[in-house]
Amino acid sequence: MENQTLDFIYHRRSIRAYKPTPLTQKQIASMIQAAQSAPSSNFLQCSTIIRITDSDKRKKLAHYSGDQNYIYQAPEFWVFCADFNRHFQIDATIPLERAEQLLVGCIDTALMAQNTVIAAQSLGLGTVFIGGLRNNISEVTQLLALPKYVIPLFGLCIGYPDQEPEMKPRLPSELIFFENQYQPINQTLLAQYDEQIENYYQTRSSNQKEGGWSNKIAETIYKGQREFILNYLHQQGWVKQ
Repeated sequence: MENQTLDFIYHRRSIRAYKPTPLTQKQIASMIQAAQSAPSSNFLQCSTIIRITDSDKRKKLAHYSGDQNYIYQAPEFWVFCADFNRHFQIDATIPLERAEQLLVGCIDTALMAQNTVIAAQSLGLGTVFIGGLRNNISEVTQLLALPKYVIPLFGLCIGYPDQEPEMKPRLPSELIFFENQYQPINQTLLAQYDEQIENYYQTRSSNQKEGGWSNKIAETIYKGQREFILNYLHQQGWVKQ
């Protein structure tokens, strides 16, 4: 039996080239409603989305994110923030500096963002998440006038796709879905997956490269350390306990 929702999810791809066609207010409202329909831990509603329409701010955000120009090209660019400042404004005596608040804010915001992506897909739109905002997180915070207890987690480009990238193979489900307890890596399955990824990298229509998946893990993690993040979190009032 055909399931259109699953089809949207299964065929989601990161889109980095967009047609100039603007989105309608109805499309934007639909995506916001979808975002707000996500679960909220204890109904705290601790997320905020900032739509960036100012062209200068778009250009700066693209630069802060590593000169990812599709941030400027996409018809829509939204910044998703974990936000407990709203709660601070309601009651300034609430202890918000604990690590748990950060976890809750990150989880709730990610759920909202994924709902937005699925909604966009159902409307014939494409998206790509921009974690590169955190490369210069202090500058982003200043640019968007984010107060204490707010952190910009990632951006989201939205628009009509102007490309059709190939689907990137995911890990075999046996490596990420266990029963009752954690399991060590199945090396045979991992080797098969590495071979599949290497073939994908070498044959895709753009940005071909060598190697599989597992041999790039260390490089990717080292490259994305962002050692300044903890100090930034402390400055914003987060994770002091």
